[in-house]
Amino acid sequence: MLKKIAGICMLILSVSPVSFSSMPDKPGVSPGATSDASPGDINPESFYSFFYSALKSDVPKPDYEVFKTALTGFFNLKAGGFIKSNILTVIDFSISSCLERMWIIDMKKMEVVHVSLVAHGRNSGEEYASQFSNAPSSNKSSIGFYLTDGIYYGKHGMSLYLNGVEPGVNDKARERAIVMHGADYVSRDYIKNYGRLGRSYGCPSIPLKDHEEIIKLLSGGSCMFIYYPDDKYRSSSSVLNSGAAPAGINNFLEEVPAIHDYLAESHLIARNY
Repeated sequence: MLKKIAGICMLILSVSPVSFSSMPDKPGVSPGATSDASPGDINPESFYSFFYSALKSDVPKPDYEVFKTALTGFFNLKAGGFIKSNILTVIDFSISSCLERMWIIDMKKMEVVHVSLVAHGRNSGEEYASQFSNAPSSNKSSIGFYLTDGIYYGKHGMSLYLNGVEPGVNDKARERAIVMHGADYVSRDYIKNYGRLGRSYGCPSIPLKDHEEIIKLLSGGSCMFIYYPDDKYRSSSSVLNSGAAPAGINNFLEEVPAIHDYLAESHLIARNY
């Protein structure tokens, strides 16, 4: 069974992206299930478990519960037509800043394509982040789901706009100038000298090495999830609790039919022809 699961990763087909509805003018609008796709009935929990088992990675994967939460939001947003690029970035701010805690996942290939150090806001904590805010001038990170936007060039060089899509959680990201950019304080040398990573004004800053390649990969409507074990957030998140994930999974399976066919052959979904 494990060989068959691993084998599907080699069978994934490249297909043209489907057309989605336009993203709302203002971030924070709760997505709904808009898909008419119905390749089959599938239990999201079963699909998340399958995806995690099949996920290719040369490094340790994110914690399963973190990954499952990220997938839930990803597919809820997918159902609403908000995701334009099937790239999922998972940042786990429960982990020490001295460790790689950002994973970039190519969803169609079911593969971790990059891992990285990433900074949190200076008022969110020292080595560990523990405090978060949506308020301007707080210099704290904001958790939750984001959709990436366009690239611009500012004081940090190539940088990436981020749209927070959760009201009261991160929807002031643009107002706060929360973006992804490279920074010299995000490095192993900085950790060696100071015992922790440097900190930003709230931006998820990444190492200067390869930062342009990463930003280009993530730009244009991919999904980013910043995790922290906050029960209040988990219970109130409009993205996590929209209930649209099954429709989003159906959309995804239509785009990558090899995965759908494998799941059908494995009786994890019912064929609807």
